[in-house]
Formats: sequence, C-alpha cells, structure tokens
Amino acid sequence: MNQTNSITILANAKINLTLDVLGKREDGYHDLKMVMAEIPLSDTLILEKQPDISVSTNLHFLPNNEKNIAYRAAQLFFQETGIKGGVSIKIHKRIPVSAGLAGGSTDAAAVLKGLNQLYHANLTLVQMQELGNQLGKDVPFCLLGGIALAEGTGERLTVLPNLPHCYLVLVKPQYLNVSTKEVFGALKASELELHPDTKGTVDALRNGDLSGVCRRMYNVLEEVTVKKHPVIAEFKNIMLEYGALGSVMSGSGPSVFGIFSEETSAKQAQEKLLTMDKQVFLMEL
Repeated sequence: MNQTNSITILANAKINLTLDVLGKREDGYHDLKMVMAEIPLSDTLILEKQPDISVSTNLHFLPNNEKNIAYRAAQLFFQETGIKGGVSIKIHKRIPVSAGLAGGSTDAAAVLKGLNQLYHANLTLVQMQELGNQLGKDVPFCLLGGIALAEGTGERLTVLPNLPHCYLVLVKPQYLNVSTKEVFGALKASELELHPDTKGTVDALRNGDLSGVCRRMYNVLEEVTVKKHPVIAEFKNIMLEYGALGSVMSGSGPSVFGIFSEETSAKQAQEKLLTMDKQVFLMEL
C-alpha cells in the first residue's frame, strides 16, 4: 500500500473525571464544566485516498453513510478546505458504542487529523477543533487528547497535567445503550443539589494528588442515568469494594470506571466484573 495514499491512526476513548452541568443555554445546548481524560482504549482507522467518501466498520449495525460521524467529518473537511478528493475510511471498533466514551467523536477527530496529513492541508489544531465542534461537542477534546478542563459546550479547553501512575478498570454494561440527548433532556439542571468540586480536582491534578482527584470524581448525569439503570451503582460499589480510590460513570453513561493505585486490586475488580459482564477493560495510565 502506497504510504502517501493511506494512513493508519488510533482513536482513543475519553472518560469524565468530573462532569457538571451549569444550566441550559438559549441555543438548546447545556453549559458544562468537566475534567476529561484520554484513555488507551482505541479504535483503529485506515484512511486511503479515493475519488469519493466511503465508510466501513467491523460492526454490522453501524451506519456507513451520512449518519456516521466519521463520514460527516470527511465531508466537512473537503467542503471547508476546498480540496477535491475523497477517502475510504475503514474503522475497527474496540471502544463500546453508546457508552459515554466518545467513541464516535474520537473517530471523527481521527478522520480530521488523518485527512489533514494525507492531503497536506496544513490545518492547525485550533482550525481542526473549530471543524470538530460542528460535528460533536467532544470532538475538540478528542483532537487535543491528554487531560483537560472543558467549559462552554465542551469547546473551551485548558490543558491539565496527566494523572499520576494508576490503573483504570472500565465496564460497559453489555445490553445497555444510553442516548446522550435523552439524558440531557431529562436533566433538570436548575434542581441539581450536588456538584463536583471541579476547582479542587484541577488543583489535585496540578499537585499530582491521585487520591485527591479520585475523591472528587462526580458526574451530575448519574442523577438521570443511575435512576433508570441501577446496575451502574452496583458496578461502582464493586469497584470501591475491591479497592478503587474512586468510581464514577463516564459521560451520559452507562460506562463506569474505577481508578486503582494497585494493579493487584484492579485485576481482582476486573475478574469480579467479568463474571457479571463481558465488556470489562483494564488499563495502565
């Protein structure tokens, strides 16, 4: 395969260490404040130049047309840059779908990055993020990666230090798919009584204080999702029973993760969760 005509790129998932909803905006979106982290659970994308745009995936139920955000990312790239061209996008999904892990957004970000290299468009990160923001509110972060404080609808990003060395166990309840739109639709932001200590979380990251970060992990969307799906609370409790420093739902759910300082306890938690569900991942951060 001619390397100048194709590129292979990894698209990493994200988790929310904190997620706060400050209120609803006039444009229908919500004002958010959250600490997001990239994790080494990834989809693989192979992009290859061709005259038109096509998408294929290893999951039969995913769309391969304009309903796929990766397809729309390619459309937007060619439309906004004025470049005449196309791309074949082959996606091998490993990130669970509809899981609160930005699986679609990270694929869109990878398409923008990959096309920028393939077609030598010389777009800056900020320019790509502006395009990404038109596709989905997690795309700007997925282009940035690392750890960041995200504000506004998610587009205002402040880079933060990485977590100190730790282990992450993540479980996606197998038969549970959650609609982000429905979760935000059911949330009464003005009635929320508990909010995460975002400033304290940011300070703890800057001080390299792992337990301080984990102690403050909180996601206001659990108010909606956990009430509908109590298994999320059950998984959180198992993480804590096996020694997690903290456990929380990611995004609108239903994925749950726990952060561990010891690999042994992380593995024990993973083994226990595997007796209950298939999609359980252990990562070193």
